[in-house]
Amino acid sequence: MTAARGERQKDAVVIGAGPGGLATAMLLAAAGTKVTLFEKDTEVGGRTKVFAEDGFRFDMGPTFFLYPQILESLFTRCGLRMQDYVEMTRVDPSYRLAFENGPDVHISGHMDDLEREIGKLDPHDARQIRRFIEANRKKLAAFVPVLKRPFLSLLDYLAPSVVSALRYIVPLSSVDDELQRFFRDPRVRLAFSFQTKYLGMSPFRCPNLFTFLAFLEFEFGVWHPVGGCGAVSEGMARAARDLGVDIRLGEPVSEIVFEGKRALGVKTKSGFTRADASIMNADFAHAASTLIPDRLRKRWSDKKIESAKYSCSTYMLYLGIEGQYDQLDHHTIFLAEDYAANIAEIEEAAVVPSHPSIYVCNPGRTDPSFAKDGNASLYVLVPVGHCGGIDWSKETQSFRNTVIDRLEGLGLTDLRSRIRYEKIFTPNDWRDQVSVFRGATFNLAHGLDQMLYFRPHNRFDDVEGVYLVGGGTHPGSGLPVIYESARISSDLVLTDLGLADRIPSAAEAPRPLEQLQDKVAAGNG
Repeated sequence: MTAARGERQKDAVVIGAGPGGLATAMLLAAAGTKVTLFEKDTEVGGRTKVFAEDGFRFDMGPTFFLYPQILESLFTRCGLRMQDYVEMTRVDPSYRLAFENGPDVHISGHMDDLEREIGKLDPHDARQIRRFIEANRKKLAAFVPVLKRPFLSLLDYLAPSVVSALRYIVPLSSVDDELQRFFRDPRVRLAFSFQTKYLGMSPFRCPNLFTFLAFLEFEFGVWHPVGGCGAVSEGMARAARDLGVDIRLGEPVSEIVFEGKRALGVKTKSGFTRADASIMNADFAHAASTLIPDRLRKRWSDKKIESAKYSCSTYMLYLGIEGQYDQLDHHTIFLAEDYAANIAEIEEAAVVPSHPSIYVCNPGRTDPSFAKDGNASLYVLVPVGHCGGIDWSKETQSFRNTVIDRLEGLGLTDLRSRIRYEKIFTPNDWRDQVSVFRGATFNLAHGLDQMLYFRPHNRFDDVEGVYLVGGGTHPGSGLPVIYESARISSDLVLTDLGLADRIPSAAEAPRPLEQLQDKVAAGNG
């Protein structure tokens, strides 16, 4: 779709080729906008990319996909087939939960299998799973209008669909509190609440709304993109180019140029690029404080950004291992015996965790491209506090030894002697090398005071012509939600540019979220 004869084609600039930036570029280009996408790195994806060293391959950031129907709907809206650009395979069982003192529990998308595995922890709680799934199917269906609405005004809370959904949020009630309505064993509650770490939060503080994360895993599965999550970014970049997007790699944006409060475009090493709309996909706190003058940011001033609440960070080990660990699943979460104490250390961010919980991804179990020559590429993630109280220049190596020791004690025998490649990434590295504010890898925290209207708006406040996409804006962090933010922001851009007629109607648009509502309405949930 292009501009009508005699009309000037509208120009949009996207800053950052992360998942949200790529999705936004695709949607705007498909609607006939001339899109230029600037990325500071020499490859697309932001943190969602693959790197290779010494014959080993690793996803840098995300390692799995939830609810790929959202991504598929974006391709469909652009007139493309996702399957032509991205290949997904379901991982089932989804992952193994390894409790420090046993047992191991395999979480499956099949109810009978899930009940049997949870029965290892507590047979009584296993009989409550169907009730939990039913309740959260209805909860998420009720929240579909909330996830799709931009929340630019407090009046959005008065919409009937929003009022109906908000009854599921209990102030001061956490995910763990909510789960106590269903499960008595704290280990079972942990099996259905550790997913709050996808938001960088504690199940003891994360709002009770987010119990639906475990439901999402059960209902729609955990998926592995063939080639890694970075292959999704590469596929989206190919799709964007096919739609006419000009992707400029290795070209960071140094500033957004304003005339008064109106954004005119951006400056890079190539000079000034004019734009009717400038969309920021870079880390919110870093990009806003760097690209937009403080004098123009009354709602999200430097002072406000400094005082905001941020997620935890991650300490990463990317390990190239000689041989395979046949007992290691594709996804394994080793859960500390005293998980509450582990979480407290993470939240305080003053010391490194003494007995950390650890996530290990062994993608070669599913994807041969990660297991060449009979070796393994292991991705090790340890939740830690964001930058602040820990001196990583002193702690990096000693904590590395703590993590290796724990993994060997948890069953990865002779791990230390089998390492053939190793890369460490600390919160300071996320901050300094990837421009993540405070190294908070999951962006702003997701408390009720920083959600919906109280999160940075998709149409950025106080200025004109600037929009946000990604985990730092509504609806929040996590790949499916980031893709939804791309749809919200793209629709706002098109509306503001006078191109609202190019937004598919409710009847025409793909409806991945609404399908859940349909299922509940039909009485199948």
